[in-house]
Amino acid sequence: MDPQDACRIAIIGLGKVARDRHVDAISRAPGARLAATADPQASLPGIPAFPSLEALLASGTGFDAVALCTPPAIRTRLAAAALAAGKHVLLEKPPGATVAEVTALTHLAHRQHRTLYATWHSRHAPAVEPARARLATRRIRAIRIDWKEDVRHWHPGQDWIWEPGGFGVFDPGINALSILTRILPRPVFVTDAELLLPANRATPIAAHLRFTDTEGLDGRAAFDWRPTGPEDWTIRIETDEGPLAIERGGRRLLEGGLLLLDQPKAEYPAIYSRFTALAGQGASEVDLAPLALVADTFLLSRRHTVEAFH
Repeated sequence: MDPQDACRIAIIGLGKVARDRHVDAISRAPGARLAATADPQASLPGIPAFPSLEALLASGTGFDAVALCTPPAIRTRLAAAALAAGKHVLLEKPPGATVAEVTALTHLAHRQHRTLYATWHSRHAPAVEPARARLATRRIRAIRIDWKEDVRHWHPGQDWIWEPGGFGVFDPGINALSILTRILPRPVFVTDAELLLPANRATPIAAHLRFTDTEGLDGRAAFDWRPTGPEDWTIRIETDEGPLAIERGGRRLLEGGLLLLDQPKAEYPAIYSRFTALAGQGASEVDLAPLALVADTFLLSRRHTVEAFH
């Protein structure tokens, strides 16, 4: 593709995920080009930089789309402003703080004839689609999810994740739920939940869920941000044709203990390839199933206070 025809993307919010994932992914995705950034405290060498989306829009800088990498609690206002200005919008996960606000954005994108893309990067992991194909014709009896990582490693100094709308342990936990809702042939729903909240924080540091479907699936998930040793991102599935396991967040796929696949993940370039394709078609893609499961968890949960987290 001629670089002049590439989708010109501005990154809004130049924090850890933007620097670690989005900048490189845009450079590697055919049909995408980084045109600008907007962040009050950060910039990139050689890229036009602005302190805010409003300043970027007022500058006259040419761009076609925004990638919103800010905390979810402020994302809806920014997405609405970008859509109103005629820009396509990519939402880093989770797409917003509530189901209702993302639904409203979907309607706005339709009225503006612009693309709204709610990304679920873990769905692009290499084991996800092969697992989905295998499960399409099997009877699924039970699912166990273990998603445990060290919050200090992945979110150093990020206090926003502990505030209302910051999701707490569901910031990574929703990755597991995004894989789950992609690979299963039927929708699932939460039946019981327990949230563990540090005494000095507003969002959970750990959670335990039970979920099912209309055929009585036995589903359980454990999310935990406290481990400081080996981390675990595993989904184990019992079927009428034997066990299936997705390991390392979607990098590995095992069937009956036999390793079928172990590949490096390239999730974010795949996200941008999908986004530019959608923008070229003027189409949107907003699947709220993972976010709805988190919202329902908060509705149904029993809350327990645990020791303060610092």
